[in-house]
Amino acid sequence: MAPKVLVSDKLSDTAVQIFRDRGIDVTFDPSLGKDKDKLLSVIGEYDGLAIRSATKVTEKLLEAAPNLKVVGRAGIGTDNVDKQAASKRGVIVMNTPYGNMITTAEHAIAMMFAVARQIPEANASTHAGKWEKSRFMGVELTGKTLGVIGAGNIGGIVCQKAVGLGMKVIAYDPFLSEERATELRARKVDLADLLAKADVITLHVPLTEQTKNILSAENLAKTKKGVRIVNCARGGLVDEAALAELLKSGHVAGAAFDVFAEEPATESPLFNLPNVVVTPHLGAATTEAQENVALQIAEQMADYLLTGAVSNALNMPSVTAEEARIMGPWLKLADHLGAFVGQMTDEPIDAIEIVYNGVAADMNLEAMNCAVIAGVMKATNPDVNMVSAPVIARERGVEISTTRQDKTGVFDGYVKLIVKTAKRVRSIAGTVFSDGKPRFIQIKGVNIDAEVGAHMLYTTNRDVPGIIGTLGQTLGDNGVNIANFTLGRDEAGQNAIALLYLDDQPPAAVLEKLRATGKFQNVAPLRFDL
Repeated sequence: MAPKVLVSDKLSDTAVQIFRDRGIDVTFDPSLGKDKDKLLSVIGEYDGLAIRSATKVTEKLLEAAPNLKVVGRAGIGTDNVDKQAASKRGVIVMNTPYGNMITTAEHAIAMMFAVARQIPEANASTHAGKWEKSRFMGVELTGKTLGVIGAGNIGGIVCQKAVGLGMKVIAYDPFLSEERATELRARKVDLADLLAKADVITLHVPLTEQTKNILSAENLAKTKKGVRIVNCARGGLVDEAALAELLKSGHVAGAAFDVFAEEPATESPLFNLPNVVVTPHLGAATTEAQENVALQIAEQMADYLLTGAVSNALNMPSVTAEEARIMGPWLKLADHLGAFVGQMTDEPIDAIEIVYNGVAADMNLEAMNCAVIAGVMKATNPDVNMVSAPVIARERGVEISTTRQDKTGVFDGYVKLIVKTAKRVRSIAGTVFSDGKPRFIQIKGVNIDAEVGAHMLYTTNRDVPGIIGTLGQTLGDNGVNIANFTLGRDEAGQNAIALLYLDDQPPAAVLEKLRATGKFQNVAPLRFDL
């Protein structure tokens, strides 16, 4: 019986035909993306669901889809898909990470020109029969300094196009190597330097805990007078209310926004302000980009449903069905090891070394490497997957090395991750127990035995009395429950670590109370996708 795919958002006729040509029974009904009740009533009969941004793949929808095997997003953003719920139900989530990079970068450049020359306002004025030539005095972009926050795939293209326009480009990206910056003809700077020197600031980072409100009221106040702010990345990166006040005061000369903290954006502090250009999330809205991502997702979904091949999956490695059965827990361990180091590292990574010992050394190490690298990179780019992670690492000049070892020690096998930066070396090792659950077994050379939880807290300190009591009492007094508590030390009275598995993410105020005790060298909350 042929697999059945539902296309619930607008997809090109050519993409729909790809499914048909490959023998897949496809239903094309774009109205379902906006009718969640009707979608809920029919989803149960389908093996695949192809979507754009209108369809919301919720836990409730997944529960109503016992036959669903794959969700394919024609585009990069998957905020409309509950990936954790999909993973729990064994549903693969795919995206198309490269189909709209150029389109989004071009939109950012277009928005720079629009706000530099006040084109939308001048257009409206002229259409109204006015001839206000002296009112719309603009500025040239040539010779101006462009500050790019996030020099990954899209940000890198913006850097290159801005150089072609004669702009001076400076870039802030913790993972940008000097070699990659040289390729982009951009000067790598820290955020404070960028804020102080940029004539135009454009953002090209995902929305994460680290990047949320990166242009806060405090940081916006540090910008150069007369700066123009462009955001075609994600809503929530800029404090819109604070920006509106700086626009009114004249400190910020203009802003161009394609994305907003709340979407659809029917109101915003930026609306109806002079020299503010706004568009309704059009970054990827070109005929070419929409066609590219539609064709890509149709091919990817057809490959999986017909042959089992997996590509551009966000929640499953690119391995065969037999490999996935054996390697599944080890791939999850690899991801956890990478995620631990990625969340602990806020400076550019020079090298990633992965040691595979015992049974781990006999597995598909290409897939294992991808899982480790994706775990490291997703700390700053949650949309990264096992296909794109190695590409991003190479672009950033990260050296990747792999070592196989015969079994040593008490474990049948383990994986050790060593990450090097200009300032430090971090290491963590883990194994998979007979119950199939990944465990951390060593951090910074200190042996431990820690179960991995969704919410964890990592601390380092001198090995002195009172640490356990301080942690337990501070968390307990603030309603944070400890599910598991692991301690380790190198020598008595020397360096010690604690790894706590918590029921919930600890509030920032609680973390500050722990730091304020002066007993800890490091207090770091961690999150893991289980």
